[in-house]
Amino acid sequence: MKRANKIEIKNMVASTTISNELNLDALAVALPDTEYEPEQFPGLVMRVKEPKAAVLLFSSGKAVCAGARSFKDIESVIDQVRERLKSIGFEVKPNPKIQVQNIVASTDLHIELNLNSIAVGLGLDQVEYEPEQFPGLVYRLPESKIVILLFTTGKAICLGARKREEIEEAVSKLEERLKLLTS
Repeated sequence: MKRANKIEIKNMVASTTISNELNLDALAVALPDTEYEPEQFPGLVMRVKEPKAAVLLFSSGKAVCAGARSFKDIESVIDQVRERLKSIGFEVKPNPKIQVQNIVASTDLHIELNLNSIAVGLGLDQVEYEPEQFPGLVYRLPESKIVILLFTTGKAICLGARKREEIEEAVSKLEERLKLLTS
């Protein structure tokens, strides 16, 4: 089996504490390009155009950034949000600690996959495969929290990692296991 193509990060979710507390009603008024509907969701949504991402701000001062594709982008987005809040008089933390919560990445294994035989071969305790419900096979790596969605085309989506290295290791282990199944 040919090694997987490069791993492409599609989305990163990270959290931080941007302030000790935030008045979301005041923010929604001061920042017209935000979305805040407390009866539907307790957070205020702020979108950043470059790099493209959304930040959820909560009254506790916590923030969740979603949609970025690198840690550098997350830092840039959080800095932009901090600057916007400072510019309208809100106190923000100078260097908030940012923690990646989840990375979603894709890759191509460069082979057609027989998901029925893979489901049996990888062990039904680690696999969910119901093609009538969803066209992909859900594989939970036994030694980690990472989940890989496999498709007959050989494409794979990796979820649950907090570092790129975890994704690379998971894809490598998957390739080894698939190689054993097909040899």
